[in-house]
Amino acid sequence: MSKAKDNKEDIIEEQVEATTNEETIEVEELSTEDKLNQELSQEKDKFLRLFAEFENYKKRTSKERIELFKTASKDVMVSMLPVLDDFERALLHIEDDKEAEELRKGVVLIYQKLLTTLSQKGLAAMEVKKGDVFDSEIHQAITQVPAPNKKLKGKIIDVVEKGYKLGETVIRFPKVVIGQ
Repeated sequence: MSKAKDNKEDIIEEQVEATTNEETIEVEELSTEDKLNQELSQEKDKFLRLFAEFENYKKRTSKERIELFKTASKDVMVSMLPVLDDFERALLHIEDDKEAEELRKGVVLIYQKLLTTLSQKGLAAMEVKKGDVFDSEIHQAITQVPAPNKKLKGKIIDVVEKGYKLGETVIRFPKVVIGQ
């Protein structure tokens, strides 16, 4: 009987060991599966972050490119502004001379053509009138003079030089005289 008991105990021990070994293998498999799941989730997270970063990069560069195209001609426009000013001065002086009517028509035609071409490229004159409130954000005060009346105190008395915008960017601030 003792041999039978020993055999039974040996069989039971073997079964327990086999079960223990199977559980250990299952635990190792689960831990390997968990590790793989963790690695997969980490890689997914890295991918999503990289993808989001790339999308932000694309948006930023396209925005910068659009802004560059809008202001690419800024240097040319700034260099053309004195020519516009000279045309305006010439037109003021030619209007007085009635004998040079044909000359005046030619100068006006060239001025209009230049103004049209520049406005098609995005150039726009800033509207500033006498009596407007002075705003240091959009006007450049070159001097202050005593105001002729109290209504003009702190307001624009004279516009010395026109201001211009290229798209939404101010490329030359209007130079004004303000009342003190």
